[in-house]
Amino acid sequence: MSSAPAMDSKSSVIPGLRYRDAHAAIDWLVRIFGFTAQAVHDGPDNTVAHAQLTLGGGMIMLGSASNDRWNQELVQPDEIGTRSTQSLYLRVTDAAPLYENAKAAGAAIVLELTEMPYGGKAFGCRDLEGHLWSIGEYDPWQAP
Repeated sequence: MSSAPAMDSKSSVIPGLRYRDAHAAIDWLVRIFGFTAQAVHDGPDNTVAHAQLTLGGGMIMLGSASNDRWNQELVQPDEIGTRSTQSLYLRVTDAAPLYENAKAAGAAIVLELTEMPYGGKAFGCRDLEGHLWSIGEYDPWQAP
């Protein structure tokens, strides 16, 4: 049995997303969910080569969808009938205001704001390009 290599205290998981209009996605994620654009590196032709958005102690990275080698391994939600093979969980202390923000912005709500059996309220929605988000108050780091 092999063992995993040791990770240092800076090791973490940071989700990465691709958007056709990455600038619009950054604006949407900042306005609707409260992210902060920590870094945005523009690419050619009004694209985003790389961006880092933070919220609390978390981060996502994103960039413009393109036909480079890495992006050829990814599909956009609308290319597969808005189905997803993953979702992002955004933990917040109060999900209700973000639910209202998402609804007002026209996000497709796939799970109404609901009290979850394992704790806290949560809802699910798709962002402006169809990526699936779960937003909830449940804190897995503090779970009993």
